[in-house]
Formats: sequence, structure tokens, C-alpha cells
Amino acid sequence: MPFAIRKLVYKDILKIEKMDIPENKTTCIIGESGAGKSTLLKMLNKMYIPDEGSIHYKGTSIKEMNPVSLRRKVVMISQTPLLFGETIEENLQKGLIFSEKPPASQEELESILEIVKLDKNLETNAEELSGGERQRLSLGRVLVMKPEVYLLDEPTSALDEETELAVMNRFIEAAKAHEGTVIMVTHSMNVAEQYGEELIRISRK
Repeated sequence: MPFAIRKLVYKDILKIEKMDIPENKTTCIIGESGAGKSTLLKMLNKMYIPDEGSIHYKGTSIKEMNPVSLRRKVVMISQTPLLFGETIEENLQKGLIFSEKPPASQEELESILEIVKLDKNLETNAEELSGGERQRLSLGRVLVMKPEVYLLDEPTSALDEETELAVMNRFIEAAKAHEGTVIMVTHSMNVAEQYGEELIRISRK
């Protein structure tokens, strides 16, 4: 059980008596806007700290964990994809630099682009990408890192339904291939119903 949450309170946004998130599964977090879904994700990699209660990661309180060390294991993609470097290749390799892992080969990077259905050359300037292509690039960057946990905040919001389902199917397969845990906030009930092995619904307080 990677995450165990007990008696958590954060401002007037979140109040969670008990929540356990299973390992090596895909958990989808759903609920109305403003219910605190994105806030919860940020708490799982210590971007926010609870006012009350606790979050444990694999038995250790994340309050006691070094934020950088935690974020190398628990990697998050925000709703607005960020670019790191000029080319697609530089963006894909950036996560490995952060993780202090050796660079990936060209073959591996091209394989990652195929998984996320991004039909571009590695030398392409990332600034030229559309919103949906940047989302897929972000998904590729974290796949290269092979973290223990993927925190995804609306990772396919800029994609059409067909592309969304195809990308998430391949992404989840790739994450599971190295026993990764996927925790995803989504407004897409198609994604939640097809790929969510566990569903967590958050309501406004």
C-alpha cells in the first residue's frame, strides 16, 4: 500500500478521514470541480503539507521524507504541461537528469514517442507542439523515468476521446511493465471506467 491517509485536513479544501491507495494499480480520482482533487495529488508528493493528519508512503510519513527524494519516486504531471529544454529529446531526457539516471538511448526515446502516439522527430522544437502534443510529451518524459508512482492531473484534457483512450491504454501498459502505480485525476468517465482499477470520488466539504 504506497499511500495511507488518515484524518487529513487541509484548509477548507480537503477533509479525508481514511484513504488507502493500492500499489501496482491504476487509481482514478473523480469528482466535481473545486473538490480538491488536484490538491490531493500535490499533497502526495509533498508540494502541500496537511494542516492535520498524516500521509504515509510505504509506511513512512512523508513529513519525514526529503521532498526531492520523494519526487524521484513519486513523479507528478500538472494540468498545464511544462517544457524543459528546446527539443523533444531534451524534454524526454530532463526527467532522467532530475532522477540522476543515465541518459536514454535514441531507440528507447523513439519507442516512448510511439507509446504516447507523438509522431514527431526527437530534434523537433518542443515550442512548436500543440497543447495535446505537449501533454503526450509530458507523459513520455515520466515514462522514461520509470518512477514507482505516477501522479497525473488531467493528463489527456487536450486530447480527443479516441486519442485519449489509445494514449492512456499504452501509457498504463508501459507503467505496469515496470510495476508502476498510476494515480490519476480525470474528468473523463471513459478513462475512469475503462482504466480505473480503483475509483475514488471526492466531494466538496
